[in-house]
Amino acid sequence: MRWWDVDPVLALERELFPEDAWTPGMFWSELAGCGGPAPMRRYTVAEAPDGSIAGWTGLAFAGESADVQTVAVAPRRQAAGLGTLLLRDLLTAAADLGCREVFLEVRTDNHRARRLYERHGFEPMGLRRGYYQPGNHDALVMRRDHTRPLPPPPGPRAPDAGGTPAPSVPTDREA
Repeated sequence: MRWWDVDPVLALERELFPEDAWTPGMFWSELAGCGGPAPMRRYTVAEAPDGSIAGWTGLAFAGESADVQTVAVAPRRQAAGLGTLLLRDLLTAAADLGCREVFLEVRTDNHRARRLYERHGFEPMGLRRGYYQPGNHDALVMRRDHTRPLPPPPGPRAPDAGGTPAPSVPTDREA
């Protein structure tokens, strides 16, 4: 993710997460941790064939632990395998950084995301009551033992209802 991606990502962020969308300051703060001699963050965007932002991920890391900050897929790009590709890219980066465990929080009512994380070896650890504000929504804390291999990648996906082929890999626009 680069500075020029922030505005389109913010627009999608507000569409995807209307109650608890990140602010511009939050994204700028996260991107500030991507550079320098000892980066502590990694953000990647995936582009659709038309050049628009199709999705993004964020990872914070320190030592042998990493935290998934965000995984998001544009509404018209969902259910085509992009979330899986983005998550796998993020988990591969965590492995390359030497992380032995990866944590995340997910809304307890976000069943699609929970299934994605469970398919990739994340296991529930506990609850954070009222974590997502406003709305006082609970978060399920999940952990992946990153010493275990990733499950095999999924096979090719069929085009979505609009005829758009499922993306094959995220772009190389990462920070």
